[in-house]
Amino acid sequence: MANLSMSGSKNPDACPVSILMSLLSGPWTMYILWVLCNSGPTRFGALKRQVEGISTKVLTERLRMLEAAEIIYRYYEATVPPQVTYGFTERGEELVDVLHKLNALAERWYGSEQKL
Repeated sequence: MANLSMSGSKNPDACPVSILMSLLSGPWTMYILWVLCNSGPTRFGALKRQVEGISTKVLTERLRMLEAAEIIYRYYEATVPPQVTYGFTERGEELVDVLHKLNALAERWYGSEQKL
């Protein structure tokens, strides 16, 4: 199976790690994933409040990208006002252990003492 780049074009020479890192290293992406990891399925408004400083436009773009990559799902409920909830797909759940390990490393490196 050919690898897909972020733009969706087929590139048989693309490195899978490079593709994944490109996806995860986008602006705000890891922060969004960390919030979903800790909060579970979260409505859009709550997600925006928890990811302090992110604009609605950027949050929407990041969520669409993660949904297209099948890392998160989007559940739309046609109520007044509409309710949109985001959460991890089965594929996204595979990131949970990695996110916890990155958090543990960050705490060791940059915890209360802020060492470099």
